[in-house]
Formats: sequence, structure tokens, C-alpha cells
Amino acid sequence: MNQFIRVPEVRLVGEGIEPGIYKTSQALAIADEQGLDLVEISPNAEPPVCKIMDYKKFLYEQKKRDKALKAKSAQVVIKEIRFGPQTDEHDYEFKKKNAEKFLKEGSKLKAFVFFKGRSIIYKEQGQILLLRLAQDLEEFGKVESMPVLEGKRMIMFIAPKKKPVK
Repeated sequence: MNQFIRVPEVRLVGEGIEPGIYKTSQALAIADEQGLDLVEISPNAEPPVCKIMDYKKFLYEQKKRDKALKAKSAQVVIKEIRFGPQTDEHDYEFKKKNAEKFLKEGSKLKAFVFFKGRSIIYKEQGQILLLRLAQDLEEFGKVESMPVLEGKRMIMFIAPKKKPVK
């Protein structure tokens, strides 16, 4: 930018000027005249390409664009549902309803069975419970990872199905 450009000639582009190859000092003078900055935009070209612009304004607008893009990007929300290896039918239905609601909202679902103490001997029951949940929620989401035992937890992830675009 400006005095830090160390080449004898530059290709100049910008609004309100004749594009062409100028001596660096001449390009700086033109930029100064307009009250703007001389910014190198393509240093590897022969000769390097420079543009006359308001550099501070450019940075400000770039920051604004980045912020707008960040705001538009969807954050992945993970909701958790916890079961015991011997969860009752009523409790299961209640938690299934909540899981259905989370998937409809577009959140990912982390369902896990927590084994306390000696209940680890009921690993099969936990796996059956999670697979049943996956089957019941099939129309709302798809299984991302099958039930896996990690320490005292058996975990399964379900991602929401994409809504058809009309």
C-alpha cells in the first residue's frame, strides 16, 4: 500500500483514471491527488497491478460483508436425550416426542443410554432402546452414527432430514 510498493512500474486500475502502466511515483501522485490510497492487488503479475481506492473504507466494508455471511451461516445445535438401560414405556414415549420436536426444529440429536454401577451388564438393552428410537424417528431424521459404547455411555447421533425445497 502507498509508499510500501517497491517496484519501478505498476499497472494501474481504478475508477476515474485511464488504465495503463505508470511509474510508481506517478501512480502515487494520482492517488494523492484524489485523496485515496494506492493498493497492490496482484503483486505476482508483471508489472504488479495496483488499484486506487479508499483502503480504510474497503476494510470496513469487507468486515461488514464477513459479519453478514457469518450471521447467515447456520449454527449446528446438538440437543441431548438421556435414557437409562431400563427406561419405562411412558418415559420413552415422552423423550421420543421431545426428540421428534428437536429434529423438526433442525437440531442434531445426541441420544445416549447412561449405565450406572452394575447396570453395564444391560448393554444389549441399551442398544435395543437406541435402535428402536432410531427406527421410530426414521421419518424425521437419519442416523449419523450407530450406537457406540464409550465408557459408561452408549451414544448415537441422529441428524435432521433436509426439508424438500419447493
